Amino acid sequence: MSRTPVLRAALVGTGHRAQLFTRGLTERPGHLVAALCDPSPTRMAFHNRLLTEAGAPAATPWEPDRFTDLLAKGDIDEVVVTTVDAEHDRYIVPALRAGCRVVTEKPMTVDAERCARILDTVRETGNSLTVAFNYRFNPVHEKVRALLAEGAIGEVLSVHFEWLLDVRHGADYFRRWHREKHHSGGLMVHKSSHHFDLVNWWLADEPREAFGYGRLGFYGRTAGERHGLRREYDRAHGADRAADDPYALDLAANDTLRALYLDAERDDGYLRDRNVFDGPISIEDDMSVLVRYSRGATMTYHLTAYSPWEGYRVMFNGSAGRLELEVEESRWQPALTRVTSTAGALHGDTAAEHAGGARLTLRPLWQPPVNVPLAVAHEAHGGGDPRMLDALFGPADATRPADTAVADHPTATERDGALALAVGLAANRSFETGRPVRTDELIAGRGDAGIAD
Repeated sequence: MSRTPVLRAALVGTGHRAQLFTRGLTERPGHLVAALCDPSPTRMAFHNRLLTEAGAPAATPWEPDRFTDLLAKGDIDEVVVTTVDAEHDRYIVPALRAGCRVVTEKPMTVDAERCARILDTVRETGNSLTVAFNYRFNPVHEKVRALLAEGAIGEVLSVHFEWLLDVRHGADYFRRWHREKHHSGGLMVHKSSHHFDLVNWWLADEPREAFGYGRLGFYGRTAGERHGLRREYDRAHGADRAADDPYALDLAANDTLRALYLDAERDDGYLRDRNVFDGPISIEDDMSVLVRYSRGATMTYHLTAYSPWEGYRVMFNGSAGRLELEVEESRWQPALTRVTSTAGALHGDTAAEHAGGARLTLRPLWQPPVNVPLAVAHEAHGGGDPRMLDALFGPADATRPADTAVADHPTATERDGALALAVGLAANRSFETGRPVRTDELIAGRGDAGIAD
C-alpha cells in the first residue's frame, strides 16, 4: 500500500494567530509542522505543547537569523509566515528561492519596496505565494460575490463600505506592535487589506487611484486627555490605575495570553498590554477613503476603530438595482477586561457575547426588495478560517465529502496581495500629501507578477 507523502512545514512567527496554522496543519493528513521560527523560545515552546498535546512530534525551534539554515537543513516543503507584518518579506523571499510553497498571513507586506521585492522574487523563481485572506471564505461574502457575478444589480457603478471596530477589538491595535506604522503599515494596510481585497474580489476589478483623510482622534495621549479617558500607566500588568480600566488588557487573567506574551517578555521584551492612551502611536484610528477602479466604479470607505458596536455595512449601486449587506458582529460591548477565548483572541475566535445578525437585501429597479437568506456564523471569522484551511491544506477529515464550494474557491495570490496593499499604501500617501495617489505610483507593473496594465 502506498503512503501519502508528508509535507514538512515551517511556521514562522508563533504568536496567537499562528495557533490557527499549528492546529490546522496538525489536524490535516499529509502535513507535519517540522520547524518553528521565532525570537522567543517561550512562544515556540507553547506551540510545541500544542503539537504534542495533539499527538504530533515536537517541531525543531530555530532563531530568525538562522532561517536560511532552517530551509536548507530542515528539508522544508512549505512555509507559513505569521510574523510582524514588516518582517514578512524577510521570510517569503528566501522561502520562494528555496522552492518552498509559501503561505503568508495578510497583509502580504507593509510598503512598496518590500512588495516589489516579493513580486520580483515570484517572477524570477516561478514559485507560489498565497495570501491568507480568510474573509473570502466567509459564506456571506461568497453569496455577495455570486449575486454580483450573476448580474443581480447589473453593472456595479459605486460601492459604499463602512467598517466599525468596537472599543474592545479596536483598542487592541493600539496596545501592541500594530500601533507603530513602520511595523504594520497602519490600519489601512493591516486591517483594511481584508476589506480592499474583498472589494477587488467582489468587483473582479483593480484599484487605480485613492484619496483620503486619516487622523488619530480617539486613542493616544493627546486625545485621551482631551476626552478624559487617559490614566497614568505605561502598561497594564502590575499597574493599579489599570485594574478597572475598560481599555486595559489583563494578560495574567488568560492562560494563553500569559504563556505567549507575559512569560515571553524575558525573551524579547515585547509588551502586549500597552496603554492605548499613551505613546508612541503613529497609526490612525479614523480613516475615510475614496477609491477609483479601472472600469470606472468608485468606492467610499470608512474605518472607525472606536465604535460602540462592531460590524460593517456595504452597499453596491448598479445599473439594475442595489445590493445591501449589514453584519453586526457585536451589538455592544460591556466594560470587560478579561479575555475568555482559550486561544487568547479578543475577536474572531468565538462569537461575541452580544453578537447580532446579518441582513442581505437585493433591491431591483421597479420591483419590491428581496431579503436574501443567510446562514451566519460569528466564530472563526464568520466561518472563514476553517474553510480557508481546507482550501489551503485539504480537509481535516479525509473521509468526509469534499466541500465543492471550497475546493473550487481560488485562493489569493501575490497579485491579489499587492492589489489590496496598493489601496492602503495610496491612502496612507494621500493622508500625508493631501492629494489623490495612483496605485501605480507605488507598485509598478512587474511582468506577470505586476499589478498595473
